[in-house]
Amino acid sequence: MKNPTHCSRRRGFQAERGGVGQSMAVPQDSNETPYLLPPNSKDWEEQSIPDFVYGQKELILEGIQWPRTAPSLLDRIARSRFDSVLCSAWRQRMELGLFRYCLGKLQTQTLPGPVGFVAQLNVERGVQRRRPQNIQSVKQAFDPEQFNFNKIRPGEVLFRLLREPDLPGAVQQEDIYVMINVSPLEWGHVLLVPAPTRGLPQRLLPAALQAGIEAVLLSSHPGFRVGFNSLGGLASVNHLHLHGYYLAHRLPVEGAPSEPLDPGGHLHLLQALPAPGFLFYTSGPGPDLEALVGRVCRATDYLTDHEIAHNLFVTRGAPPGKTSPSSALTGVRVILWARKSNFGVKEGDAFNVALCELAGHLPIKTSQDFGTLTEAAALALIQDCLLPPAQAEEIQATLVDLIAKDEQ
Repeated sequence: MKNPTHCSRRRGFQAERGGVGQSMAVPQDSNETPYLLPPNSKDWEEQSIPDFVYGQKELILEGIQWPRTAPSLLDRIARSRFDSVLCSAWRQRMELGLFRYCLGKLQTQTLPGPVGFVAQLNVERGVQRRRPQNIQSVKQAFDPEQFNFNKIRPGEVLFRLLREPDLPGAVQQEDIYVMINVSPLEWGHVLLVPAPTRGLPQRLLPAALQAGIEAVLLSSHPGFRVGFNSLGGLASVNHLHLHGYYLAHRLPVEGAPSEPLDPGGHLHLLQALPAPGFLFYTSGPGPDLEALVGRVCRATDYLTDHEIAHNLFVTRGAPPGKTSPSSALTGVRVILWARKSNFGVKEGDAFNVALCELAGHLPIKTSQDFGTLTEAAALALIQDCLLPPAQAEEIQATLVDLIAKDEQ
């Protein structure tokens, strides 16, 4: 693996302005010190991984909104403890050269058109990211001989994410390791990896999804999102993990309208472009969130068992129904897309279709494509990855039936 030259502190701050605003350029105070690496790299392996323990009071349910005017007003958002710790530890790893490349301010544009695609030029990720593993099945078993997150370098793990006992729940908890993605999409790009030593394959589990949703609720930034790619849905490592990252832009899926699919109103169809998806919604932690986790994982279990690739995206968003792109972020949206299986990367395409692209965030590989990509071309690439209508309707009917049985 290439070890890039260390990023300068100045470059790190530029990255923060490009990703989550100057509010994330935080001083390294005493509360953050346990999450930082010692100056001598020889000591990294011996340093124990710190725990980030959170309780009910730190889950932010209300008041997180996009600024009505300039995005620069994001700088005034008060950072949560989670944001402060994650960003300071992430920035230090960037400055120490633990990533494959230094992430500066990314060129960003909103493509003209009704969808509102957010396109970003990220050439280095396209060139330097690890080659995807040889995957042949959505339910392929974990292979300890392949690259996995037990083989990462010392210092790549930021902390363990742990819930306090005051967060009751029936979902069995796992130690969630939060580690850097060495080929970042954006500022603060991390991986949430449950119990790495268990060698879990890339199949969504309730504890992992619940941790991902609660990570979104721990952030005071409206643009911190979490997602999951199945095998065949462009997951490049067959070791259970979710992605989390900051993006200082609204995305189409936050306020896209939807229609209910089941009598109980637990499953909705997201109708708007860029791609129809299944929408689950919760207003916050507690029994409602746990029930949502169960429904989503029953749906992903069905898709996995039937060799149907899928992507999932977790974001703050509007409740289901007749909403608009500017609707208030009153809860958490979990969007699930069933799609065609793709077990490799299409090198010639402007972007690869996975969790963030289906949500409207397009990391572009080349300057030429960034300068010429249109909304119509982006939609064509995405829709080429969707299932034929007859198969999509069959899956929809099955998931509606699963949810209905669950409520009986």
